[in-house]
Amino acid sequence: MSDDSFFREVDEELRSERVQNFWDKYKAFVIGGAIAIVVGTGGYRFYETYTANQAARAGDQFMEAVRRAENNDVDQALVDLGKIAEEGSPAYQALARMRLAAELGKQGKWQEAVEAYDAVAALSSADQNLRSIARLRAAALLVDEGTVTEVEARVAPLTGPGAPYRASAREYLALAYYRAGDLEQSAKIFNEIRADSGTPRTLSNRVTLMLELIASQGGPAFTEAPAQAAPAPATETTPTQ
Repeated sequence: MSDDSFFREVDEELRSERVQNFWDKYKAFVIGGAIAIVVGTGGYRFYETYTANQAARAGDQFMEAVRRAENNDVDQALVDLGKIAEEGSPAYQALARMRLAAELGKQGKWQEAVEAYDAVAALSSADQNLRSIARLRAAALLVDEGTVTEVEARVAPLTGPGAPYRASAREYLALAYYRAGDLEQSAKIFNEIRADSGTPRTLSNRVTLMLELIASQGGPAFTEAPAQAAPAPATETTPTQ
């Protein structure tokens, strides 16, 4: 046997011995780590499946509640929607509260409806767009039933430059002032809406009618909008109650 072969065999035996010693010393950790990986992966898959099943069940419950409401089984629909709002998955909690608020509004229970809309607006897990719509719908109810302060509290976060529902939010505020008899402030806000180039044409038309109405009731005189303030094409749809 050559020296190279001898040293190679010795080296292999030493490596084998080191591997065996390592295994004897750390095999519990290696096996435990492998088990943890398997259990963790299985647990994650189980959680994914469980979450998907829960979401599907919540969706079925929500659609059944909507069907009951549409079939005039409103009392049971309200019970079902209330349960989903409290116990459902985050996405369906928000949707259930929105539908619950709409049904309460139809029944004339505007205070409860506003509370339901406010709950959606405060729900951090809800989509921001849905939270904005909840604010607008609460404001729409309060235009007729509440005060200017209450309307302003709902729409104030939506009136900043570039906000998606800026025009509609200011419209509700102007309507609240009109209903409160403050024709000056109402006309001021309506004119600001009309002068905003981002105001949808349909809303601009409504604003023009309101300004003419205010003028006919002794408010500020109506004047045609300047050419540079021509409204933009309709890009915003005011949420219905």
